[in-house]
Amino acid sequence: MTIAISLGIILVSIYILAIITDAFFIESLQQIAERWNLPHDVAGASLMAMGSSAPELGIALLAVFRHGGAHSDVGMGTIVGSAVFNILVITGASAMARPIIINWKSSIRDSLVYVSSILTLLVVFADGKITMLEVSVFLGLYATYLIVLVIWSRMFPHKREEIHIADEIIKEEEEETSLFYKFNGMIERFIRLFTGDPSRSYIRAFFVSILFIAGLSWLLVDYAVIFSNAVGLPPVIVALTILAAGTSAPDLIASVIVAKQGRGDMAISNAIGSNIFDILVGLGLPWMLLIVARQMGWMTGSPVMVVGTQDLWVSTLVLLGSVVVLLALMLSGKRLSRKEGLFLILCYVGFVVWTYLNIGGPTATGS
Repeated sequence: MTIAISLGIILVSIYILAIITDAFFIESLQQIAERWNLPHDVAGASLMAMGSSAPELGIALLAVFRHGGAHSDVGMGTIVGSAVFNILVITGASAMARPIIINWKSSIRDSLVYVSSILTLLVVFADGKITMLEVSVFLGLYATYLIVLVIWSRMFPHKREEIHIADEIIKEEEEETSLFYKFNGMIERFIRLFTGDPSRSYIRAFFVSILFIAGLSWLLVDYAVIFSNAVGLPPVIVALTILAAGTSAPDLIASVIVAKQGRGDMAISNAIGSNIFDILVGLGLPWMLLIVARQMGWMTGSPVMVVGTQDLWVSTLVLLGSVVVLLALMLSGKRLSRKEGLFLILCYVGFVVWTYLNIGGPTATGS
């Protein structure tokens, strides 16, 4: 019974989290980006990446501060697992929907920053200790990435299509399954009572969405631990698989729809851009806040964080391998074919099986 209830709460929380993120939080960020006149590349890598990565960031924040950080590996596992899912499944499924014509300049640019992010993460995971200097490197690297995007957008001006176009296509396809669409609409109308219209009351929608995301992230962290204990798996396994895939599901749907419209390169850039944000900010920001809280005496504990990374070290190496495979496929031709997309998805299936057998299986858990 505990297994069924906890898994049900996890799935419902992920479902509602997807609606809040897509229909309210991202919409409010789009309005803010338009009013700030941000270049599309910068808006996509900062505000839009923050929107699509809000669930992972929320889980990482709650995992670090809940129970004195005892389950910080849940937040790290969600981000690492989500990054693997984005690269292998979202890119693979998009290529299977329609072969992707590679925009190799921006893909190489973002991939190099992404590889640098993973290497930085591996250095931090090497000793399992996180210092303010290391956190500053994470956030500094992301700030540098934004500066590069600003310079890049001026050197290679290219008007990118707005992200909400994909949302409109999603709504059109949802109308074909009217029952599901009506149910979504009912939930959105209820949430709108608190947020208001995000296209008009965007500041209110922004902050109310953050409160909803925080509350749902709280549930996800707690019930991921409850579910993992009930089934006899380490919490990091649930984070690497169920939480990671669940929080990335809305991006998967949007990317496949965009790919069908012939904009598969947008799916690749969004996947890589979100991963850069996840690693550098999704991990860096919670770590920084916790270290500052300990230095100021607001929380007990050493300013040097000690985190359990033994179950994440190899997964991060897999993450590095996944982006190398993707780069190799992109550089092998001018497009990513359906067969190559299927290969990427099969790689993810192999990752999940390997993770269970080596970290969460009977031998690994000692049961």
